[in-house]
Amino acid sequence: MRRRPALLLSIAAFLSLSLCGQAQAGLFSFPRALKPQVQRIALAGPVLGPMAHVRFCLQYPADCEIRKIAFRGGALRLTPERLADLQEVNRLVNRSIAPERNLLGVNGEKWLIAPTAGDCNDYAVTKRHELLARGWPSRSLLLAEVAVPDGEHHLVVVVRTAQGDLVLDNLHQTIKLWSEVPYRWVRIQRPSNPLFWSTVRQAADI
Repeated sequence: MRRRPALLLSIAAFLSLSLCGQAQAGLFSFPRALKPQVQRIALAGPVLGPMAHVRFCLQYPADCEIRKIAFRGGALRLTPERLADLQEVNRLVNRSIAPERNLLGVNGEKWLIAPTAGDCNDYAVTKRHELLARGWPSRSLLLAEVAVPDGEHHLVVVVRTAQGDLVLDNLHQTIKLWSEVPYRWVRIQRPSNPLFWSTVRQAADI
């Protein structure tokens, strides 16, 4: 990043998030210098979305619609109010859903909003649902499938802002830039339409 926003510097000292229902302190920070090309995830070609997302959209069609009216004009800037929204939603959802592994495999995946217990998919869709309900535009809230270091696939929410693409993730204490999480990016919703997905250009390709 060419210039670190004074706004984020002033509030980074007191931000904390919880992980999987346990209150743990964490700092939301940006690296001192980021190349412009790594601030934002670079989308590549179109790809089929997860089958579980198709079933999710049949069950929750409103969450798969385009929502444009909330924040108008240009890239979404991370104001103190919007940052507080992210912090609160991340904390509340992590506390409200008890972690529970899916033992049925891909065919048994069900992405549910606000279950009492669930896996990463349920955390992600619930956070996105809550932010949509608070007026966030769909173009800035993207579900993304990643592979963690041990190869297991995992779902997170990417929040697109003028300060960079941020990751809301139940496996980490902090909200981080997408380039700071130790994942391989598999596919992500397209900002233009949440029904469609895209592959991601990896760092080596940029």
